[in-house]
Amino acid sequence: MLTEKRRRIILDLLEKEDTVHLKDLMAALGASESTVRRDLSLLEEEGTLIRVHGGAKRVYSKEYEPTIKEKERSNRREKECIGRYAASLVTKGETIYMDAGTTTLRMIPHLEGKDVTVITNGVQQAHLLADYGIKTVLLGGQVKTETSAVVGTLAQNQLREYFFKKAFLGMNGVDLSYGYTTPDEEEATIKKIAINKSNQAYVLADSSKFAKVSLCKVADFHQVTMVTNTTKEQADLRYRMAGSIRLVEMDA
Repeated sequence: MLTEKRRRIILDLLEKEDTVHLKDLMAALGASESTVRRDLSLLEEEGTLIRVHGGAKRVYSKEYEPTIKEKERSNRREKECIGRYAASLVTKGETIYMDAGTTTLRMIPHLEGKDVTVITNGVQQAHLLADYGIKTVLLGGQVKTETSAVVGTLAQNQLREYFFKKAFLGMNGVDLSYGYTTPDEEEATIKKIAINKSNQAYVLADSSKFAKVSLCKVADFHQVTMVTNTTKEQADLRYRMAGSIRLVEMDA
């Protein structure tokens, strides 16, 4: 089989499975282990996949980022559970940062009456927070159409002027080896600043985010606390033991 055809098959398999194992690739391609490893190495150099022990993971680029409407339709029950729990971590009178995203949006109804101040880069978050009478500061800058997130230099500089007790962030990928990742470089920068400017940072991640790697790294696995309600095998002991991470599990 020609080299180009083998690599196309590898990428097609990653489109479907997210992660592929070396033995499965050898069988699918009818190629030796050394040949497959060489193909994986070259594809990793091109930035089209990430090699892991025993196989490879798909790289999620900007082209793969779902719109906010698409995200809103997925895993609604899990997101509601996670959002409700995350809101319970906020105490009366605190100033917090709330990232753009469909899971952080679920926190807002449960913050009513807590007398909190919320700094956010989420246009949808700002509208809903105002509806609930919650004091809100919306960062200024460019609005990203896919996610309704405010990004850019203006938003970054404004965010650096604040300090938060807690920050609540959405993320596209959660992986033990590669940490927390997101497809967009500008959103990644905003998230990094929020983590650095907060006393405690939380990533709200449903089970669909596990074992996925997006284009831009935001933080190592041990840098933040992950809030998730998954009890599936993705959230096994390895995640609980990674650095100082505390995995919060809840019934869906």
